[in-house]
Amino acid sequence: MNLGMLVTLRTILEQGSFTAAAGVVGCSPSAVSLQVKQLEQYFGKPLFDRSTRVVVPTAFAREVVGAVGDFSHRLQVLRSRPAVAVAGRIRVGVITSMQSDALPQALHALRQRHPLLDVVVPPLNDSDELVSELKAARLDVALLVRPDAGGSRRLVWRELHRQPYVLLAPPRAAGKTPLQLLQAYDWVGYDMSLNGGRVAARYVRGLKPDARCVIELRSMDAIVAMVAQGLGVSVLPQPRRALVEAYAVREVDLGSRAPHRKLSLVWKNSDDGNRNVEAVAEAFGAAFGAAPKAT
Repeated sequence: MNLGMLVTLRTILEQGSFTAAAGVVGCSPSAVSLQVKQLEQYFGKPLFDRSTRVVVPTAFAREVVGAVGDFSHRLQVLRSRPAVAVAGRIRVGVITSMQSDALPQALHALRQRHPLLDVVVPPLNDSDELVSELKAARLDVALLVRPDAGGSRRLVWRELHRQPYVLLAPPRAAGKTPLQLLQAYDWVGYDMSLNGGRVAARYVRGLKPDARCVIELRSMDAIVAMVAQGLGVSVLPQPRRALVEAYAVREVDLGSRAPHRKLSLVWKNSDDGNRNVEAVAEAFGAAFGAAPKAT
């Protein structure tokens, strides 16, 4: 038995079902069921009444959760105490588009200011995936896109940048307005499995319902290269200036109705105030040239 199993049990009681608890603790419903069975084997008593369609916690399950509640809280308090120095290991997740944008600048600043801090960047790149890893404590901090609904209240959200969407066109493209360019060229799509890609697609189809997507890519660098070769135009979050200038593509402002996305640095409430986390937040804030605010 480990403490994580007891946390899972408490979450089931709080959320009311195995499935809902699985979403909170960051694992599959089958993994939650396995942990419950292992706890029942450990205690030698059932924790849930399975005689009905909806499993109901037994009185013993409530007694177990009550016994571990104070202990778990005290451990969280100890874990969230600020570190004496900025040192040790911190796991930082970053969405794909920011791995070649803000991440290099932030890592350079951290290496210069805090040489004792070991920053690990796992190969993860999707906002939803990063949130799940944060909740499961497999990441400490993540730079991602905040959901339109605001995001989980179990996390601290520090907005760093509001990134507008723009239209990119080949260097010598004819046409001035987004509609004229979409009428003259094929459409190079930003990955529509991502929320950001779906936002871009809604904008494109709002202007030109029959727009033809000839290729769909996740990498902004790849999209810029495709547009530079004259393979089409694309609507996507504004790429870094150096990339646009290197390929000499045209960047067309979408005006006052342009969509945007909120780039935020996120961590668990229990890590708020941790010196390592604050050091990472400061480095990313500097990379965006922002004065970040937490919510």
